[in-house]
Amino acid sequence: MNRRSRRGRSRSLGDLVPVLAAVVTAAVVVIVGLFVLGSGSDAGARAMLEAEFDGAYPAFPTPSGNVVEVDVTAAPATIEVVEGLDTQVWAFNGVVPGEVHRVTLGDTFRMNFRNELPVETTVHWHGVRVPNAMDGVPGITQPAIQPGESFTYEFTPPDAGTFFYHSHVNSTEQVERGLYGTLVVEDTESVGYSQDVVMVIDDWSLTPTGAIDTDFNNPTDVTHNGRWGSVITVNGEDEAQLTARPGERVRLRFVNASVARPYALRFVNPPAQVIAIDGMYVREPRSADATLISPGARADVDITMPDTPGTFEIVEDFSTRAVRLVTVVVDGGPVDTPDFAAPRNGEIPDWAEAVDVDVDIEYKLALTGSRWTINGDSFPTFEAEQIEPDVFTKVRFTNNSIRLHPMHLHGQFFQVLARNGEPVNDGAFRDSVLLFKDDVVDVGLVALDAGMWAMHCHILEHAAGGMMTFLEVTARDPVEAPS
Repeated sequence: MNRRSRRGRSRSLGDLVPVLAAVVTAAVVVIVGLFVLGSGSDAGARAMLEAEFDGAYPAFPTPSGNVVEVDVTAAPATIEVVEGLDTQVWAFNGVVPGEVHRVTLGDTFRMNFRNELPVETTVHWHGVRVPNAMDGVPGITQPAIQPGESFTYEFTPPDAGTFFYHSHVNSTEQVERGLYGTLVVEDTESVGYSQDVVMVIDDWSLTPTGAIDTDFNNPTDVTHNGRWGSVITVNGEDEAQLTARPGERVRLRFVNASVARPYALRFVNPPAQVIAIDGMYVREPRSADATLISPGARADVDITMPDTPGTFEIVEDFSTRAVRLVTVVVDGGPVDTPDFAAPRNGEIPDWAEAVDVDVDIEYKLALTGSRWTINGDSFPTFEAEQIEPDVFTKVRFTNNSIRLHPMHLHGQFFQVLARNGEPVNDGAFRDSVLLFKDDVVDVGLVALDAGMWAMHCHILEHAAGGMMTFLEVTARDPVEAPS
């Protein structure tokens, strides 16, 4: 079996004019080819890595037969981001963030979506291993949904966890205007948290009157670290509070909905532990203090309230200045703290031997003039690499720039193997990884889901400025596919 990636068909600007109109903003943008480096001489090691991966998470969903159906409309709306000031937004069902949709593992989720915006749009299910036709990438997995049109998204999520849905058309504007929400896939058996709370973090660039600054995709934002707002909200509130009783054990599902800004979460008193990253349970729970969530990323935190009333703050300090995100008010009569082992995934492979395996694909990230490039190529001309399912693939991200790049892969999870030549025992599967200045990061994956999948920087101005490509996972041979 050939384990190396294969170069796909070259796409020209003429071929992809509809995609350009749907996916990118006014900036001319760029998408990518890849370099194949693997020698194929390490087949034995790769076979061991694949065997270690077996059972790490489900290859396919197991439908229960239950269907959860929702009706969602994207349309203009008015909200108060800052108290006393009206802000005109684009919203799912009139609220920002969009509603939290909760299903149980095995449920089929059906969203009857209608577009009442003045522009075309789609919905992307960030982190969910959906069938490729449901991924919401216009011109690749579906046509853009025009004003006044409808589309039904339907899939059975194979993984329990916290996921993020958002527009994937002109995202620098549409996500910034409010088109995002959360999908929670709950385990079939609850472990008994006192509360299970979604915390969607966003930052807003507003004028003094409360209006959204419409200077989207300006050259400074595109060539620097994207658009950072001056007002930070949690669940749409700039003075967010959580109320709990003494002794309660709470699961906090943090989602970074910002178009560009990372957050470094701080938990000092009481201590807290991370149990899931990007929706997937970690191998072993770890301290939540200084947990970094880049745009689009998620982190689930297990925290026990103090046994006496009082208040404490959850803050973030990615840019060194501490900013309050949530004030936690501990009030009322005490309760017995639920006693159970924190959820974990002990099947996550160690993959220590992967450090010595050849790199199959490299993405070189750079700023060329005013455009972001991957391997020197610009969207919409690209050569999609092909990889085979069920095969260990090693990918290298090389940041030849001084800017941040949270690189996000649709449709697959991966594990960080090494950063700047140093092995990383990550113990977690992710759908994105943050690169700092001059970073070289190696990740490993075993692709399970066939299709043409987008891979891009989730600083959305960088994606609009060219940092985006596609990776094709080929279909299984019919004789290998499960009956």
